[in-house]
Amino acid sequence: MTHIRPRRRHLQSLRGKLTVATVLLLAIGIITATAISLMGMRHYLLDASDTNLHNSRNSLQNMNLTLQQIESLTALAVVRDQFTGANSKAGILPRPESLFVPLDNDGRALSVGTVTPTARQQSLADAVRDPAAVAASNSIHDIRLDGDPYRMTGVRLKDGTIVILATSTKAVHDSIKKALKLDLAVGTGLLVLLAVFTMWGARRRLRPLEDMVETASAIADGDLTRRVPPRPGMVTEVDQLRVALNTMLQQVEAAYGTRERSAAQLRRFVADASHELRTPLSAIRGYLQLYDKGMLREPADRTRALRRMNAEADRMGRLVEELLTLARLDQRPELRLREVDLSLLVRDAADDLRAQQPERPVEVAADGAMFVHADESGLRQLVGNLLANIRAHTPPQAAVRVALERADGVVRLRIADQGPGMDPRDADRIFDRFFRAGGGAGSGLGMAIVLAVTDAHGGGVAVETAPGAGLAVTVSLPAGAPAEAPAGVSA
Repeated sequence: MTHIRPRRRHLQSLRGKLTVATVLLLAIGIITATAISLMGMRHYLLDASDTNLHNSRNSLQNMNLTLQQIESLTALAVVRDQFTGANSKAGILPRPESLFVPLDNDGRALSVGTVTPTARQQSLADAVRDPAAVAASNSIHDIRLDGDPYRMTGVRLKDGTIVILATSTKAVHDSIKKALKLDLAVGTGLLVLLAVFTMWGARRRLRPLEDMVETASAIADGDLTRRVPPRPGMVTEVDQLRVALNTMLQQVEAAYGTRERSAAQLRRFVADASHELRTPLSAIRGYLQLYDKGMLREPADRTRALRRMNAEADRMGRLVEELLTLARLDQRPELRLREVDLSLLVRDAADDLRAQQPERPVEVAADGAMFVHADESGLRQLVGNLLANIRAHTPPQAAVRVALERADGVVRLRIADQGPGMDPRDADRIFDRFFRAGGGAGSGLGMAIVLAVTDAHGGGVAVETAPGAGLAVTVSLPAGAPAEAPAGVSA
């Protein structure tokens, strides 16, 4: 089945699209969360560094120190800077995170006593372009010394000397880089796990859709009995779709079977009708040919030929009338429904049977009025066909019993005879059109009309028979109004 593969690719692409969409959403979430957390971390750490610088600056301003008053402190700082700077190059001690340098108004680093500025202090002084503006501003500025980031501020002493204070932020940036690497590693791992689990979950959840594709393809190839198999533990919308699809497929299979049976029945019906109509037409054509060739010279021969042609014409007329009746019933015409006293119709039909066959015992058990909501002409044809079937296929001395009863909103008409009965195989086909048990007389449409009339009224019909046990036909019809004659109807 070559047409299944592209559909599977569609399903695989759907799984891929779901996986990519989910991973992209998570990636966007991780990137956003990482950016916000790193920005918050950087802001917090730099804010702490800036707070220390502000505190140092405020302390120098509040103490009103001069350069001479802080010479001792500066000398100690220079000694520390020289000591730690030399040892940091040797890898013994780390370089200090903060430093300061006194400047004149022109931005030149000043010596404190006999101690000249160190290289880092000179680099700090060179990095400040406008010391006066820095001292006058209360802001914190970013600079770089020897490739390392610093935060600096300035303060003007009582004697006019400008002191530049700086703190290294290298540790802050290193911490942010480490956090970024950790977030990237964890985020990548989460994305990989999510992709794997999403692909597995999508494959598991979309497996019923693949079953539906395979089932639809199998049905397209002619296997109408194929159904979508159930999946244990599936109570999602996909499983509801499976149930709905199986229900639809069941109806499609039933409709297809009904159509095939209807087509076969129609072909058989047309063939049988052609055969039945051909027999009387052949007989009439034969007698006409004999007459045309002058072979019917005797009056008795012409009379017999005329009688036979009339009989065959009558037979053909009845057959056409019955075919038209069946065709009308097959089209589900609008019936002229009204309250009909079925017991009255039964008694009339029984009287007709007694008149036609006086020697036949006929018993009628239909006391009182019994109404059904039905088409009167259809019911008369139904009862007439049942009794005509008895008259044609049973001996004249065979007793007949016609009974009516009403129970649970249903009126049951039972017509039973004591004739020869039927073989069970023939009884199964008694309602088939043009079926005649044992090749007997009649058109074979009487019982088919009985079934069609019963179906048109929403009722049912059943047959009970056995060889030598007679035939009993029970017709069930929806009951009409209670057993009180409506206006204009007499019992």
